[in-house]
Amino acid sequence: MSSRECGALNIPIFATTQNAARLGPICSELSLPQSAFQADKTAFSMLVPSLRSALESASTSSYQVAIVGIESHICVTQTALDLLAAGHKVYVLADGVSSCNERERGVAFARLAKEGAVVTTSEGWLYECMGDASIPEFKAIAALVKETKDSTRDAVQVLCKM
Repeated sequence: MSSRECGALNIPIFATTQNAARLGPICSELSLPQSAFQADKTAFSMLVPSLRSALESASTSSYQVAIVGIESHICVTQTALDLLAAGHKVYVLADGVSSCNERERGVAFARLAKEGAVVTTSEGWLYECMGDASIPEFKAIAALVKETKDSTRDAVQVLCKM
């Protein structure tokens, strides 16, 4: 999944870095649009006050969030748990989540599923968002899925060994 799919479906993007001064910026491969909310943080959850405010201004009291990121067992888990505790529906996109220790991923996914998060793939989530092939955005999304099928397949093969 890329920011292009989110753009085609008008899904806002919220991104954080973990202590960027020490760990570096968001990777350029994500190609975040200018409209993406970005914040640096030191907390492990990305639900820091500035992001919480941005979410509240962009949405109603309850929303659905798809999470991608690194350190599945730390930042991804703590963010998902915070969002679940606040009453939001959380999707963790398994082919968009990694960890320095690959065994941490399966443990994190099992815990998050038990807590109520939906662990799925980016393609599965996109089609769930669309819901029906008759929507105007379907052709654009289907073309993007086809265009990125090789990289998605590679990510699923590498990252989705649970």
